[in-house]
Amino acid sequence: MAIEKALFRQVMGRFTTGVTVVTTSSQGVLAGLTVNSFCSVSLNPPLVLICIDTRSTTLPLFRESNIFAVNILTAQQEQWSRGFATNSSERFEHFCHAPYHTASTGAPVIDDVLAFVDARIVAEYPAGDHVIFIGQVEAIGMADQAAFVDDHGQAGEEIPGFNGPIGQEDDNPLLYYAGQYRHLESQFHEPSLEENQEKHVEEPARGR
Repeated sequence: MAIEKALFRQVMGRFTTGVTVVTTSSQGVLAGLTVNSFCSVSLNPPLVLICIDTRSTTLPLFRESNIFAVNILTAQQEQWSRGFATNSSERFEHFCHAPYHTASTGAPVIDDVLAFVDARIVAEYPAGDHVIFIGQVEAIGMADQAAFVDDHGQAGEEIPGFNGPIGQEDDNPLLYYAGQYRHLESQFHEPSLEENQEKHVEEPARGR
């Protein structure tokens, strides 16, 4: 017997995620959709993945363009998440009136997002009622930091022609849990395992 869809959604909804709007541009047509199925895949080379519903009207544009930008939203940008999740003329004809700029690939990067990842699609895999796109990262940015890969495969710290605004370092992310948007109540920080390990690394003994 198959697992009920409703229960599957409820269980998977117990995993808290950030919220993104994934965008693309094909032959002058802008498209975006709200996505929380997004994660990093590889550090070398830098790869990320996104999942898009096979019924999405934006899917053909991603296939045509072979590019996408992942816009990680702040707690103040819930309106973009809602707007790009609806079937409305505001979304399909006006890109939700979202202000944007471009970084490397030409995919729209929404102004003042917490961070962005600009990628070129290098693989596509079927996955039930969704499609998995693997993107090789061409540019990334957050707060006052940005990096890109040039035509020779070398990393640079200034993206040519990029002057778009990015959110502040102390902005809170927009979260999604149990079918509802959530916000962080405070900037709680507990040292990670990696940070703890760094603190306990002993200095090498001299003269041995």
